Amino acid sequence: MDILGTVQKLAMESGFAAFFLTEGGWKNLVMILISFVLLYLGIAKKFEPLLLCGIAFGCLLSNLSYFIGMGENAMYHPEMWAAFLDQTSPYYHSYGHIMANAGLLDFFYIGVKAGIYPSLIFMGVGAMTDFGPLLSNPKSLLLGAAAQLGVFVAFFGAVLLGFTGPQAASIGIIGGADGPTAIFLTTKLAPELLGPIAIAAYSYMALIPMIQPPIMKALTTEKMRVVKMEQAREVSKTEKILFPIVVATFVILLLPSTAPLIGCLMLGNLFRECGVTDRLSDTAQNALMNIVTIFLATSVGATMVAQSFLDIKTLLIILLGLVAFAISTTGGLVGGIIMYKTSGGRINPLIGSAGVSAVPMAARVSQDVGRRYNKSNFLLMHAMGPNVAGVIGSAIAAGFLLSVFGG
Repeated sequence: MDILGTVQKLAMESGFAAFFLTEGGWKNLVMILISFVLLYLGIAKKFEPLLLCGIAFGCLLSNLSYFIGMGENAMYHPEMWAAFLDQTSPYYHSYGHIMANAGLLDFFYIGVKAGIYPSLIFMGVGAMTDFGPLLSNPKSLLLGAAAQLGVFVAFFGAVLLGFTGPQAASIGIIGGADGPTAIFLTTKLAPELLGPIAIAAYSYMALIPMIQPPIMKALTTEKMRVVKMEQAREVSKTEKILFPIVVATFVILLLPSTAPLIGCLMLGNLFRECGVTDRLSDTAQNALMNIVTIFLATSVGATMVAQSFLDIKTLLIILLGLVAFAISTTGGLVGGIIMYKTSGGRINPLIGSAGVSAVPMAARVSQDVGRRYNKSNFLLMHAMGPNVAGVIGSAIAAGFLLSVFGG
């Protein structure tokens, strides 16, 4: 037995050697290093850790399992699901052949591709969300709508940079600051961009405390920032029960493509408010939410394969995502300033920045900035109105874009 030859063969066929001896192998090494950075940000810096840790580890697994010399991946095969859905493909009717060659992450990815995970996440969000602040001040809906401005500005910017309509729509939705919505829309319109769009969406959500305050300070005066708002009215139990039913009925009839997101969001909220489904509400908020988050994050991270992620388009997407997010914040603040003036100075425009969909972080930022200028100010509950309106607004924006570009 040639022990030396065997050892040499194992060394040459290992992933370590393939990184340096195979064309393009360095890209997988770069992606592995990026996954380490993302893990650091999630664990040490606590940037959206529940999702970022899973995304980073999915990226790590996908690039570690890439057999560079053979051009295969042991765990994730994006071309497999393209063939699975393509009726002209010779594999379309060969389900057994496709599934026999599937890796672990391929099975996880089914939930992303079918839009299951984002919808279930929305159910959990609905179960955790109190729409009372929105009901006590329905004008908050206008601030949630104004904060979708960045979605459409970024869409046109992406088109000008050469992205297709569906790709531009997927990039624009980053401005809604709603990760599940961004994933849902991207898997339908531009699945090839899922990795960078998901990373951009969740990164900017995590960086809200850094991105929003400078914009808030630039657009508002100190006189505006010190405004102390009156306590909101008490919302009845009946109103809270009727709200998810009415919203689901109206919005889904208006835009049927929003049914998965809006339907699950409002179902989760109905579990919370109706008073007879506490066990279901608890499951949606905790066990189900945690399980789905693991599958969603890991399978999204798996799409960050070096050969498709390391591209100039990725940098453009991250840049456009930042622009979208900043303009959405600006849109919400402009709406808040208009309300401040039309109300005779009774509405603090800082709550407009909470019109983006990141619940409840954006509302907390409005509260924190307001307290810096007026220690007796308490804007959190007022900001929660635009914040939850932003959740609905981003889902409606996604449904609109899906109805236009979804074919």
